[in-house]
Amino acid sequence: MQRKDTWLKVALTITVLFFFFKQGKCQSSYTQASKYTGALNLDRISTKFKGYRCAFVTHAASVNFDRATGKEVHTLDLARRAGMDVSLIFSPEHGFAASYSAGELINGEKVEGLGIPIVSLYGSHKKPTSSDLEEVDLVVFDLQDVGVRFYTYISTLTYVMEACRENDIPLVVLDRPNPFANVVDGPILEKEYSSFVGMHPVPVLYGMTIGEYALMVKGEGWIPQSDKLNLYVIPCKEYNRQEVQFSYPPSPNLQNAHAVSLYPSLCFFEATPVSIGRGTEAPFEVIGAPWMDEENFSFIPMSVPSAQNPKFRNQECHGIDLRELPFEARSGLDLRFLENAFREYQSKGLEEGSPFFDAFMSKLSGGNSIEQGFRNGLSSFEIQASWKPGIMVFKMTRAKYLLY
Repeated sequence: MQRKDTWLKVALTITVLFFFFKQGKCQSSYTQASKYTGALNLDRISTKFKGYRCAFVTHAASVNFDRATGKEVHTLDLARRAGMDVSLIFSPEHGFAASYSAGELINGEKVEGLGIPIVSLYGSHKKPTSSDLEEVDLVVFDLQDVGVRFYTYISTLTYVMEACRENDIPLVVLDRPNPFANVVDGPILEKEYSSFVGMHPVPVLYGMTIGEYALMVKGEGWIPQSDKLNLYVIPCKEYNRQEVQFSYPPSPNLQNAHAVSLYPSLCFFEATPVSIGRGTEAPFEVIGAPWMDEENFSFIPMSVPSAQNPKFRNQECHGIDLRELPFEARSGLDLRFLENAFREYQSKGLEEGSPFFDAFMSKLSGGNSIEQGFRNGLSSFEIQASWKPGIMVFKMTRAKYLLY
C-alpha cells in the first residue's frame, strides 16, 4: 500500500471517530482543547531529532486543530508532515482506537491502513521493554489525558519515562489541556496503596497538564535516576489554564464533556455494588442498582463493545439520571452521590451480607479516608475538609512545575 493511502485511511479513521464523539453533549467544547496542543509545535523537535527512528505513544484522541488549514489532524499526520520517521506506536489502556473496554487486555491490535506496528502498554506489558525499543532513537508521548489520578495514562507516562531513562532514549512529551488542569481536590495517595490506578502521592484531581506532570515525576525523583532522563516538554500554544478545556473523549465510556466532569466523583462506585451506566447509552451519567428504591428512572446494562461484561448485566437497575444535572469540571469532587448510596445500602441491612466497598476502593481513593470516614459517620463535607492540609502541601510541590 502506498504511503499516501496509508495516511488517507488514518484521516478517515479520525473523521469517523470525530463524528461519533460529536453525538454527545457539549459537543462544541470538545473542539476547543485541540487548538492549543503541543503537537502543533512539533516542528520544535523535528529538526533537532532529524533522522531519528521514532516511537509514538498515542491514540485516536490525539487530535489537533491545524489553524493553517482549518482542519482537525492527528498527531501522526503532523509528524509525517514534519518529516519524522514513525516506526512504532505504543497504545495505552483502551488501545489506539479507544475501542477496548476498561481493563480489557489488548493483543495484536491492528488499525486498517495505519501501516505501523502497535504495541499495547497495558496488562502484563505496561512498560516498554529494551526489545521494544531496540530500533527506536526517540519516544514521543502524546495522549489526551483526563487529569484524574486513577485514569491510567499518567501511569503509562511514568513507565515510559522509566523505560526511556533505562535505555538512554530521549523522551518528548507533547502537552495537552485537560478539563481538570486547574482543579486540585481529593485525598493524597498514600504510598502503601500505590498501583496502576495511582502511583504517586498526588490528590485525585492534581490540577496539572500531562506535560507538567511529567516534569513533576522527573523533578521529584519518582522514577529511579530521574536526573538522567533526557526529557523535553513541548508546551501548549496560547493556553489559559483558567478556562476549562475539553477534547475528544479519550476512552469509550467518556462520551461527552458532562460525563467527563462527573467521572472523578462517580468512579468510586466502581468499588461498590452500584452501576454508573457502563453498558448503557449514558456511562458516567447515571447511577443505579437492583437494590435501590428509586422508581422514576431505571436502566438495564447490556454487553456492548465498550463494556462487554458490565456490572448488573441484563438486570434492571433503579437509580438516578444525572444527564440534566448542571455539573462542571471546575466543581471538583462531589462525594454526596456516594454517601447517599452508602447510607441507603446500610439502612437496608445489606452491609451484613456484603460490604458496600470492596478492596478496589482503597486503590481508587489512595487510602481509606473515604470509606472509614463514612463508616465513622462523617459527612461528605467533613471528609473533604480532612484533605485540606495534604492538598496545601501538594500545591507547593505542584507550583514548581506549572507551565501556564
